[in-house]
Amino acid sequence: MQQVKRKPLPVRIFRFYVDGFKAMTVGRYLWAIILIKLFIIFFVLKLFFFPNILNRDYDNDADRASAVRRSMLDPARH
Repeated sequence: MQQVKRKPLPVRIFRFYVDGFKAMTVGRYLWAIILIKLFIIFFVLKLFFFPNILNRDYDNDADRASAVRRSMLDPARH
């Protein structure tokens, strides 16, 4: 009896997902929608609603580190 040589586990997992994505029809559109939404959430909203306050208010890394340290040690003051 001849023994069949199995491929390593990472290769089998990778092939499983590649074959699954190739067989998708509706799923491709859903993944496209998901990726567009993630782009909007992480890039566009960050630009408008989460400015980099430390870069705006402090000139160098030492001042930024000091401000973060003060904020962590005495959060009621800020």
